[in-house]
Amino acid sequence: MSGLGKESVTWVEIDEGGEGQRIDNFLFKHLKGVPKSHIYRILRGEVRVNKKRIDQTYRLQLGDVLRIPPIRVAGKPQAEFVPAVEFPILYEDDALLAVNKPAGTAVHGGSGVSFGVIEQLRSARPQAKFLELVHRLDRETSGILLIAKKRSALTGMHEIMREGNSDKRYYALVLGDWHNARQHVKLPLHKFDTPQGEKRVMVREDGQPSHTIFNLQKNWPGFSLLEAELKTGRTHQIRVHLSHLGFPIAGDDKYGDFARNKELMKQGLKRMFLHAHSIDFKHPLTGEPLHIDAPLAPELQQFLARLDKTQ
Repeated sequence: MSGLGKESVTWVEIDEGGEGQRIDNFLFKHLKGVPKSHIYRILRGEVRVNKKRIDQTYRLQLGDVLRIPPIRVAGKPQAEFVPAVEFPILYEDDALLAVNKPAGTAVHGGSGVSFGVIEQLRSARPQAKFLELVHRLDRETSGILLIAKKRSALTGMHEIMREGNSDKRYYALVLGDWHNARQHVKLPLHKFDTPQGEKRVMVREDGQPSHTIFNLQKNWPGFSLLEAELKTGRTHQIRVHLSHLGFPIAGDDKYGDFARNKELMKQGLKRMFLHAHSIDFKHPLTGEPLHIDAPLAPELQQFLARLDKTQ
């Protein structure tokens, strides 16, 4: 794709990265710093696709030639350097990539973080025309993160997840003695901002319906290892469901037991024990059944081994 000149007409040929996108959304992304009102104004008069006028709902096709008129963009500070990082690959083909995200790494930049997994991957793979997150993981959570390498795979995966046709499972070590072998938890979740501007979630009657199934894996005195099956994918769902039931996740710095977390740090657990360990779904383009596993991080394995010794 050609870059934008400040004072000249720009011609852009649409590749896989732009295919299927609405033209207004495409321009928002590629004319960063230009007010949306200005983009809609040029869409009404001066933007052409294949020399023809189009409206803002037009979806770009592969090979479309887009004419963008001269635009003055306020001088922007130089973009911050993003290190090129490849994360441990769990699965990859020409449409999908699954990586094992480490705890403490954001999935994308924003809210006080300059860059995340997706920006670092794009920096590591400059030849990739399309890399987009299929879903998100909390910064403190480790495990499977899916990235689409084609727009068709992204829209296909979103449909699979919206229809509930994927099986995502997490391991969570909780404080307390959990007894039920299998327990359905349906508690509505409400998102809000703290006075400090942080995003938080709480159980509230008028919240969004949320459903998690917890399967007991193992007990130790004062600790239980659970496998969580997500039936809905709300923000902080597993963490808030467990905290509300009185079984906070070990090391959770938002919804956990802060005094116990300090003790756990001295015992070697310096992060939240929540790990996206497996996912099953049918490939969005081939229909092949896929099963992806992410091994537990060494620090989590070591903490479980420590619990085994103290039993």
